[in-house]
Amino acid sequence: MVRDRWPDFGALIRRIGGAQVRAAGTIGGNVANGSPIGDSMPALIALGAGILLQKGKKQRRLALEDFYLGYRRTALEPCEFLVEIQIPMSASDPTSASDPKSASTFKCYKISKRFDQDISAVLGAFALQLSPDQEVRKIRIAFGGMAEVPKRAALTERAMLGKPWTAATVSAGQAALAAEFSPISDMRASAHYRLTVAQNLLRKLFIETTEPATATRVGLHPLDARP
Repeated sequence: MVRDRWPDFGALIRRIGGAQVRAAGTIGGNVANGSPIGDSMPALIALGAGILLQKGKKQRRLALEDFYLGYRRTALEPCEFLVEIQIPMSASDPTSASDPKSASTFKCYKISKRFDQDISAVLGAFALQLSPDQEVRKIRIAFGGMAEVPKRAALTERAMLGKPWTAATVSAGQAALAAEFSPISDMRASAHYRLTVAQNLLRKLFIETTEPATATRVGLHPLDARP
């Protein structure tokens, strides 16, 4: 169902580890682990996902973006475990347009040295809804590899919300992104590379939504399309 509704999410999942890793691991484990470079979390945050936590008979709900408190630290209490991951399907979600004339899209981009079986240097996820007048009606952006936690780009979103979906608006978003994030340099990428890539992913989103005939993706080998 996730793959059918959000194809980019399905493509991302197929790039996590190899077939054996995907068969043994779970999305819940990926989310609860809390790594700042975990692949599933930015995509889920961009989609507005929430989680259900349980300890004994007590349950509580959190927005996924509020689950991460610091580097490898989460809001999970002792003896508490993750029960559900919930992705909203309502019209209020950026990927679910109530107006048939509105354009909605979800894009997810994994940047790594190898196409698959590699840890991301940066992962960007974008949920965008445009009005019939091509203004940014709703937008949610989240990144992995850009902070000590998987992080929503709230400042960048505000810089673009309500603006015409144009190159100028994207440039404003790129400037806000540079003010919002201070990535680190490590063995996978330098801070400069990470920030530049994140800004370019925003530009890539713009190109893919305004120039759909422009080639921006490396095609999957048929074997890579397996679950």
